[in-house]
Amino acid sequence: MSANEPSKPTPPVPVPPGVPMPRKAPTPASVASSTTASVSSSTSAEWGRVSEDGTVEVKEDGVWRVVGQYPDGTPEEALAYFTRKFDDIAFKVHTLEQRHQAGGAAASDLAKQAEHLIGEATDAAAVGDLAGLRERLTALTSSLSEATEQEAQQAKELVDKAIAERTVLVERAEAIAASDLSKVQWKQVTAELGELFDEWQAQQQNGPRLSKSVSQQLWKRFRDARAVVDKQRRAFYSQLDDAHKVARDAKSRLVERAEALAPRGVDGIPAYRNLLDEWKASGRAGRKADDALWARFKAAGDALYAARAEQSAAEEADSAPKIEAREALLEEAKAVADESNIKRARALLTRIQRQWDEIGRVFPREKERALDDKLRAIEQGLKGREDVDWKKNNPETKARANDMTSQLLEAIEKLEAEVAAADKAGNKKAAKEAADALEARRAWLSALGG
Repeated sequence: MSANEPSKPTPPVPVPPGVPMPRKAPTPASVASSTTASVSSSTSAEWGRVSEDGTVEVKEDGVWRVVGQYPDGTPEEALAYFTRKFDDIAFKVHTLEQRHQAGGAAASDLAKQAEHLIGEATDAAAVGDLAGLRERLTALTSSLSEATEQEAQQAKELVDKAIAERTVLVERAEAIAASDLSKVQWKQVTAELGELFDEWQAQQQNGPRLSKSVSQQLWKRFRDARAVVDKQRRAFYSQLDDAHKVARDAKSRLVERAEALAPRGVDGIPAYRNLLDEWKASGRAGRKADDALWARFKAAGDALYAARAEQSAAEEADSAPKIEAREALLEEAKAVADESNIKRARALLTRIQRQWDEIGRVFPREKERALDDKLRAIEQGLKGREDVDWKKNNPETKARANDMTSQLLEAIEKLEAEVAAADKAGNKKAAKEAADALEARRAWLSALGG
């Protein structure tokens, strides 16, 4: 409308019969709804009529019913106003039918809205096929009733499933609580129980709502199982803390004693090794405390071993000429094996041994042991030769050998006579036995050098 055009008169607002109302323009919402599901003027005339005094009536089931008055407007305006009222209700019914067909909305909620619309369409101050709307709503309510029953059955199944799932969580928690908690890995048990609790919360937030009695009963069982495990876990860690404290105190004292050995240098190493044995037997003090205390304890030992390393390096440097001297003696000692005269070989070795001892200790110890082993091999070779010579030249051994030689010679002479006599007598068996015995005695004599 332009600014120069005269404005149209505002139509009066209808009122129920006998109640005059001031003139008022229709609201924009009612105008907008009329465009959505409007009814033609001929349809309005079929279901409504207007009397000369502006009273508007609607026909329901063949009976005319007064719905209001529209005294200051034309009959067309009166019917249009009450038709828009009907269109508003019809639009709601149509929307409800579409929501039901589309699915997704709860049938029970739609059923409540349908019941409300039935009440709104009953004795409504509107012009249109109100009976038809109520029939549609009745059919919709019947359909929603079936859907509601299905939803209730599905909801019951979901609730039963949720109860079963939470019962599984409860039974797993109770199984943990009933196990021998003195032998479990608490980190693993705590993680498992935490996963059960997280799953419980997820089911509670995302699953169907359980009845208060069932929910409380399951939660009580789950809570009690957790309480048992938590109590045992706290007791375990309390005892562990006590044990850690004892070990921590013991290791702290060992660290102080180890650090006090520093002024002793190399001489403190045996005492430090004893402290190390005590450290291993003192138990765990907790990772953080153990690492800190061990760092100090090891640093004290490193200082002692560093002093020994310095001493060993100095001793090794001093031992270089000693090593050369002993290696020269070993070269000289090779003549011991080549000397055929055992007495002269012994004298040579004795002189070398005396010079060997005068050289003194050699470092590192491994080098000293290697040199000693070489000299010892020469000593053992000479000793073996001396043992053989002693056995060969021992007077007692010679006397026993001579006596045995005489006995063997006598036995041989006697056996030779027996062989001759047996041959002469033709006794082959006796001759063979005497000959075998004779051969054995001759072999013994040969072994004695006879």
